[in-house]
Amino acid sequence: EQTDTVDRSVVSWHALTIEETIEKLRCDADLTTRGLSSEQATERLASYGQNKMSEAEKETIWEKIWKQVANVLVFILVVVALVSAARAIFEQTVPPKDERNATTILTSWVQVGLITTVITVNTFIGILQEGSAEKAAEALKNMLSADARVIRGGREVMIPAIDVVPGDVIILSLGDRCPADMRIIESTNLACGEAALTGEAVPIDKVITAIDIPAGANAEQIPLGDRFNMTFSATLVAQGSGVGIAVTTGDYTQIGTINRLVSQVEKKKTNVLEQIDQVSKLLAVLISGATLITFFIAFFASGQDGFEAVSTALVCCVAMIPEGLEAIVTLTYAWATTNMAKNNAIIRALPAVETLGSVTVICSDKTGTLTQNVMSLTAFVTSNAHYKFDVNATQRVPANFVREDVYLCERAEHQQMKSLSSVIKDGANSGAARKGHLESSNHFSIDTSLHPVEIEGGKDGAAPAATSSEGPFANGASPDSTFVYNALNGGVLCSKCVLGDNGTREGEIGNPTELSILRAAYFSGIEIDTMKRDFPIVAEVPFSSEYKFMATIHDTGDAENYTTFVKGAPDRMVKLCSTQAKGGVIDDLEPCDTNYWIEKIAILSSHGLRVLALCRATIPKDSVEKGENLGPEFVNGRPEGQWLTIVGLCAIMDPPRPECVQAIREAKGAGVRVAMITGDHKDTATAIGHMLGIVDEKYSSAITGPELDEMSDDEMKEAVMIYNVFARASPQNKIRIVKALQAQKQICSMTGDGVNDAPALKAADMGVAMGKEGTDVAREASEMILADDNFATIVTAVKEGRTVWDNLRKVLFINTPINNAQGMSVLFGLAFGLKQSPLSPIQVLYSNLICAITLGFVAAIEPAEEGIMSLPPRRIGKRLIGRFLLLRILIATLVLTCLVVASAFWLKSKNTMCDGCLFSIEDENDANSVYIDGDESKGRIELNYYLEDIRATAFNVLDFGAISVTLSARFTYLGSIHPRVFRGNAYCWFSIVVVTVLQFALTYIPGLNTFVFQMKGMDLFQWGITALFSVIVFLVMEAEKNVRSYLKFKGEDTDDRQYGVFDNPMEGEDNKGGDLLPKGASNLNLVALEK
Repeated sequence: EQTDTVDRSVVSWHALTIEETIEKLRCDADLTTRGLSSEQATERLASYGQNKMSEAEKETIWEKIWKQVANVLVFILVVVALVSAARAIFEQTVPPKDERNATTILTSWVQVGLITTVITVNTFIGILQEGSAEKAAEALKNMLSADARVIRGGREVMIPAIDVVPGDVIILSLGDRCPADMRIIESTNLACGEAALTGEAVPIDKVITAIDIPAGANAEQIPLGDRFNMTFSATLVAQGSGVGIAVTTGDYTQIGTINRLVSQVEKKKTNVLEQIDQVSKLLAVLISGATLITFFIAFFASGQDGFEAVSTALVCCVAMIPEGLEAIVTLTYAWATTNMAKNNAIIRALPAVETLGSVTVICSDKTGTLTQNVMSLTAFVTSNAHYKFDVNATQRVPANFVREDVYLCERAEHQQMKSLSSVIKDGANSGAARKGHLESSNHFSIDTSLHPVEIEGGKDGAAPAATSSEGPFANGASPDSTFVYNALNGGVLCSKCVLGDNGTREGEIGNPTELSILRAAYFSGIEIDTMKRDFPIVAEVPFSSEYKFMATIHDTGDAENYTTFVKGAPDRMVKLCSTQAKGGVIDDLEPCDTNYWIEKIAILSSHGLRVLALCRATIPKDSVEKGENLGPEFVNGRPEGQWLTIVGLCAIMDPPRPECVQAIREAKGAGVRVAMITGDHKDTATAIGHMLGIVDEKYSSAITGPELDEMSDDEMKEAVMIYNVFARASPQNKIRIVKALQAQKQICSMTGDGVNDAPALKAADMGVAMGKEGTDVAREASEMILADDNFATIVTAVKEGRTVWDNLRKVLFINTPINNAQGMSVLFGLAFGLKQSPLSPIQVLYSNLICAITLGFVAAIEPAEEGIMSLPPRRIGKRLIGRFLLLRILIATLVLTCLVVASAFWLKSKNTMCDGCLFSIEDENDANSVYIDGDESKGRIELNYYLEDIRATAFNVLDFGAISVTLSARFTYLGSIHPRVFRGNAYCWFSIVVVTVLQFALTYIPGLNTFVFQMKGMDLFQWGITALFSVIVFLVMEAEKNVRSYLKFKGEDTDDRQYGVFDNPMEGEDNKGGDLLPKGASNLNLVALEK
């Protein structure tokens, strides 16, 4: 067992020397050679506990069941079931056999059975739909090491990783998974892959020296990726070997901290189900009141005996309880999640469906989500022209290139007046390493010391651009295959990369920047493999990040000369060129216009493009030997100095997904702001933002992660409202961005893919993980997973979330009047003089379950109405029932109630022989029976319509009236007296047919109608009443819709979008006014972070 004697204060181990680390761990000075003794290890294991992550407490099945049934309406249903069972038992045992009412016994037990079924089905659906947060912790545990090689008592031993304790000296080899957070004390070319934890794609090289902390900085603010003397639990050794001292284990490792975040998920119902719980309490009071009133009327006014009066009151009670409502709400969510899954949005938690309708800001990663995650050649620049390439081409033709000289012909607006070195430093060609990387991810990056002023007397700023517009192809025309072949063959032959199948990424090998040239050549009709086979490499200068170019020599058929192709960083290539291919034609040379090329590099860099120069030259065949490995001096150390011919510049980028442009436009129209968070360069991010429409007049520039790190909380809150692009951002910046947006009362969706993104996903109102590129931990910490990693899918899901909210309002509009009208019909029927309920208990339960669920589900799956994405996001704290929806429910309830009661009295009035008397034809002992001449021995008089007839008519008026309400409710404002009512929702008419068939079956099947439902078959007059009243209900609801449309035209809030008396404007504000994380926060010790 773990004791409480351990100091758990946060220690910045990366800032300590090896000696200070050993001292802080209270270990012996010879720890590095002898390790811990067995006794010390045992003692520490007792103090620190096992090296494992704590598990969240799991609910038992009984706890889950209790959570589903512990509400007041279920309690009322149980009381009704008990009373029904008591009445059945009483009727079976107390009266003499010849006086027992078999119908009462049967219907009472059927009622018990139906109520039990309702409760069971609701409980089952609720448990089935519960999300399982336990999987998140399991995903983390699967990442942990099983064993560890440690030094104990001077000997190397293999122990279970669960027994590792702080102070253990651990030996790491290639392929090992680190068993704990460790301070490295020996490193032999050691590097660890920490992408899942830190977001860094390349392995991090490890050192043994202490990390220097800048003056005035907090050591804990050093990013994990910059803690080069540390390795972290669950990360892999990608190269080399080393030795480290375990400093933290179990829950106190970085990944353990994340485990505490993802395993402590608060399981909560959706806001709608919580509203239903709250409404249930109000309903309980109203139902109790209506039940008591019904009992008193039945007992005192109608003269029913005690048991019968209680039964009648319980009919009213059961009628008004929305037994099927929670089930239909859950089914609505289930249907929505199924639809979203078909569109690649996988919902993990039901509240997410609801949150989607309220999202005001979507914070999205760039690479692979907003962009295609495929580096593509977008333009080829020659000495006099710009050729734009169609990056979305699917056909292999040279026409994919089109000369378009205005394309990328000027610097980006925000870089117009800057020096060239400043432009390059901000862009994708910068040699600066990303946060956590030791070098730039662009192997052909430019030396930022380059400046036009150094070249032929140019001035600071933009160099003059060449103005020639001569051939070989007119502006707007496409080049021929020969031109493209000669222009790009240097990029194809001077490459060891292998293109993927059919030009895709599948099976590709090599640097993405180089592969983009091969892909452009492939989609221009060039046979890559054939070209490489026809012109094999004779000799080469392999690429190195030191000189940033590579060269290959090929025999192209010239008897005396080889052709040399050189590809590299454009600044270095231009310095080595004496000539240029005029217009890109390799046989027509002219002196190299250095300033022209330098300015083109600046222009392309300002738009966030990577730039690669393609050059060529010829050399005598006797100057090199076949297979010779040449050094860089072959290119940059020749006696003639400038000897190459520049053919052109390749402009390369990861282009936006085409569908994302429309998706972002749609999101903007819906009042949803889209922000982009990326680790990429500022200019690249800005350029992509312009293409996508994220950067516009309102949000005109970008801000970087380091700039955010320097901001105070107040500055941060202001920044997130004026910038849409966050470049050079770390996963830790994401958390501050989320918290700052929430502090500004924004409903924030955040995307992420790494383990390190889990806290940000958890902090966001709507965490979205990547399905293809993401980690299990990120997926389990999120509410939604994008199966296709596509931003457009988020916007589709937002639309679905809004549709769900609208449909839930429609469900309430259909179900609530049915429930209310049933109860009110019983109450007002008795109040206006009926001696018995116009509806039997089984009719009431049937209408509640079958009719309400069947017709309610029509609304639940109704497709989105036109214009739903032109409305602003739903406000947090809005309730489903607003004043106008309440008014509509009351109107429908009133109309249905009046018509059901009216149908009963209309039929009763046809009994003219006894002045409107009414009794049961089936129950010979009915106390309301009227006898011939008042003589019981002569038998009862014959009525035109009996109680069973009235119940049959009332039952059908109620349910066919509900169909009328459903047809009208399908469209919020558009009229249902239109052919559109037959389109868009096939289930609607299927449902109506089912309900209609069931109504006829229940009305006419012998035994079922009389014995179970206590009614009888109807004649034409009764069906005429049913049809007439159904039309009246439909016309009244359509008239209400027209009035509401007129009020909306006049500016009334008929959609209940403004806050009203039912709403809670302060909902969700409790945790949004606190402090943000510390500026520059980079550690993941965020245990207090709450959803």
